[in-house]
Formats: sequence, structure tokens, C-alpha cells
Amino acid sequence: MEVQGFAYAPLIIGFPLLGLLINILFGDELGEGGIGFVACTAAAASFVVALLTFLAVQIHPEGLLFTWIRAGDFEVPAALLVDPLSSVMTLVVTGVGTLIHIYAVGYMRGDPRIKRFFVYMNLFLASMLVLVLGNNFVVLFVGWELVGLCSYLLIGFWYEKLANARAAMKAFVVNRIGDAGFILGIFLIWATFGSVLYADVFPQAEAVNAAMPGVITAITLLLLIGATGKSAQIPLFVWLPDAMAGPTPVSALIHA
Repeated sequence: MEVQGFAYAPLIIGFPLLGLLINILFGDELGEGGIGFVACTAAAASFVVALLTFLAVQIHPEGLLFTWIRAGDFEVPAALLVDPLSSVMTLVVTGVGTLIHIYAVGYMRGDPRIKRFFVYMNLFLASMLVLVLGNNFVVLFVGWELVGLCSYLLIGFWYEKLANARAAMKAFVVNRIGDAGFILGIFLIWATFGSVLYADVFPQAEAVNAAMPGVITAITLLLLIGATGKSAQIPLFVWLPDAMAGPTPVSALIHA
């Protein structure tokens, strides 16, 4: 793996992924307490690396993991962008996420599916971090969709009750409406700028807006549709009240 810049930044995402893998493979042997310990430790380790990244952000701005998609002129790297904004957001995600994981250990005590719960919670944390740290709109969209998947899995965690299953399905469908707008916005970004990388798009935005203000407005509105669905704003807010069907730590993580 080639990494340019801050070599430890991938661990911010890697620790939650490691935590969920350990619990998937060894959760039955670890028992309830061990499962919670692994999940919380993974979240806390991610926070520590996020803090170190925050302190080093002015020195090590970006890390390239590998080229993910290459098709003609279309190229999407799997790369992390650690700038002041993303480093602050990683602190929020990992700091609040760690506290919620710790709270969930007590809240979920005795639940027969606690292993599955903490696997989903670690995946949720990792998905948020992919969204925050990606250096382009396509990687951001991958994190965006993984967050939607985790919301679906966790809202409907107690799926034995039909109302919970319906709440999860409502969240899934409404978010897909928003995501349709979001992905159309990404298509329009590529068609307009010839790139999906933030470093290519943002410096050109002012000039393109002067030449084609309608196109920039369309891109902005399409991305806003996606944000409206994910953050439950009018008119795509209808799924959020039903999100209470999931365990309380899930609601805390979604709202936070």
C-alpha cells in the first residue's frame, strides 16, 4: 500500500473494521463482555489516531491508498484527504462514537444478538469515516451508501416486531430517493469538470459558475436532495421519527 502523507490516517477507518472482523470471527468465544470490549476499543483506537491526525494535519495532508476505478479518462483513486475540516469531523465521529459504544455495552447487556449489534455499530463508524475522509465525490458516495445500509440494519435490529421492520424499510426507501439525486449530481460534476476529485473541482467552481451558473445551481440542488434524505429534512424527513424503533444507541449515533 502506497501512502503519501500521514501514514496512519487509514487506521482511523481500519480500527473499526478490525473490530467488526474480530467480533465476526471470534465473538462467540469472546462472550458478551469481550464483544463489547473489542468494539469499544476499536472505536477508541480510531479516536486516538484521529487526534494524532488532527495534530499533524498541516504537515501531512493526503494519503493515496490505490487507484480504484480507471476507465478511459475516468479515474477514481481510493484516497484519504486529511484537511482541517475532515480532521475535525473525524474527531467528532470517533469521539462521540466511542462514547455511544461504551453506553451501548450496558444498554445491550443480555441481548442474544449483541455480537451482531456491535458488528453493525463498528461498520457504522467505519462508514461515517469513509464519508468524511474520502478525497472525491465517489468515495464519499460509498461511505454515504454504507451509512444508509447501517441505518437500515440497526433501525430494524429487533425485526421480530413488524413495526420495526417497516421503520427500517421506510428509512431505506426514503434515503434511496435522496441518493438518486446525489448520484445524478456526481454525474453532472463529472460531465462539467471532467473529474470527481475535490482538488480538481473546487478550484474551478468559481470560473464554471461564472460561465454556466445554471449548471452549478443544478449540481448544488442535486447534492442537496441527497443531504435532505440523509439528514431527514423536509420533504424527506418522514423516516426519522420511526428510527426510534432501533436500540437507543443507534438513535444516538444517527442523530449525533
